[in-house]
Amino acid sequence: MARSQTVLVVDDEPRIRRFVRTELEAQGYRVLLAENGAQGLELIETEAPDLVVLDLIMPGIDGFETLERLRELTQVPVILLTAKGGDRDKVRGLDLGADDYLTKPFNPEELSARIRAVLRRTRAPATSESHRPLVYGDLLVDLDQRRVLVGDREVALSPTEWQLLYYLASNAGKVILHEDLLAMTWGPEYRNDLQYLRVWISRLRRKLRDDPVQPRFIRTVPGVGYMVKAS
Repeated sequence: MARSQTVLVVDDEPRIRRFVRTELEAQGYRVLLAENGAQGLELIETEAPDLVVLDLIMPGIDGFETLERLRELTQVPVILLTAKGGDRDKVRGLDLGADDYLTKPFNPEELSARIRAVLRRTRAPATSESHRPLVYGDLLVDLDQRRVLVGDREVALSPTEWQLLYYLASNAGKVILHEDLLAMTWGPEYRNDLQYLRVWISRLRRKLRDDPVQPRFIRTVPGVGYMVKAS
């Protein structure tokens, strides 16, 4: 790494903070620690970390509220630490703007791999060609300027939401298979996580004001994948 990327770990368990810091520092990251949500939010404002690892179950300001407040400040990537079997928590966390999740107990090496994957996919997709803006009624997607407008309102997308939209819109008129879209956006280890993809497509549609029943932009091809209609 040319510059040590900074990871903020927000967790009320000292043991978790210690072994995560040990693993991440061994991987070359600069690690910041916070024992609660309030402290984590302060560090986000003062230190501007590259990624946040956030526990959901904490006293005081829990992970959900911390995530909501965080998203008012920044689009920094967030990986949630969730309880085993907490599927509702995972979906709620993704809906609030998280980029990934990991279930406790976890292998610190797996956390390192998830961090690398999130940081990789939240960078802007590389492109050497220009695209004309896609226009659908009052919806405009400018792939070159990374801008999305619904009428006069600019839509703020997280890095992961933008990357998902980028792959769909830059292949307008083509059906992208579920597993291919998952692999392109999140990495090959996500190829079979269809529910994960559905959650993100639902979030993206809401932001674009795209009716899932009568979509004008993102079309579902049942049992196959998704496509953006060619303009």
